Amino acid sequence: MKVFCIFNTSFISGSNKELTFAFESCNNLKMKYYLIFFAIILAVSGCGEKYTPKPRGFFRIGFPEKKYVALDSHFNYQFEIPQYARVTPDYQNPDKPQWINVEFPENKAEVHLSYYTLKGDSNGNRELLAGLMEETRELAYKHSVKANAIEEQVFINPDEEVFGTVYQIEGNAASPMQFFLTDSTKHFLRGALYIRATPDIDSLKPVIEFLKRDIVHLIETTQWD
Repeated sequence: MKVFCIFNTSFISGSNKELTFAFESCNNLKMKYYLIFFAIILAVSGCGEKYTPKPRGFFRIGFPEKKYVALDSHFNYQFEIPQYARVTPDYQNPDKPQWINVEFPENKAEVHLSYYTLKGDSNGNRELLAGLMEETRELAYKHSVKANAIEEQVFINPDEEVFGTVYQIEGNAASPMQFFLTDSTKHFLRGALYIRATPDIDSLKPVIEFLKRDIVHLIETTQWD
């Protein structure tokens, strides 16, 4: 590209200072043309690019292989838990040794389990059982404020005399799954899965789905001592 510098001839016919000023003006003008030229090149090349917003991403979570072991035998109930889980006492209720937590340290989650003995005459048992069942339902539906939906599923295992209801809570709830199990005469076991993280269904969904399978296995293998 040629750049022509045109200036008044009176500067040439004048003093050397005027001539120097004239050439400096010419050089400055050339520099301006060069800057404009490169600005146009950058603008044209930029117009050909299309910006595509990247989808929101999350860290990939690796899950261990599912292998199950039996719970210790000194409880009034038995079930199987995965090898990557650990059982701890409910330190907030030291007077209730049958209350435990099944913790999943790698996933920052735990299942709170509370156990009640049904005793007394048949009328008292029915009243106590009905009260515990309703209390479990109310605890599950307390999460309805942030839940998208709550699905109730009935569980029946007549061979082991284990019956109950499972509450699956969809959405940004702190407890995505709760349940109770009973034989309706002696035993009542209530459980609730809690995630110790800010509820975000998009990022936590893989973890929740992974742990739900363990809870279903826990429920399916429950027996009474």
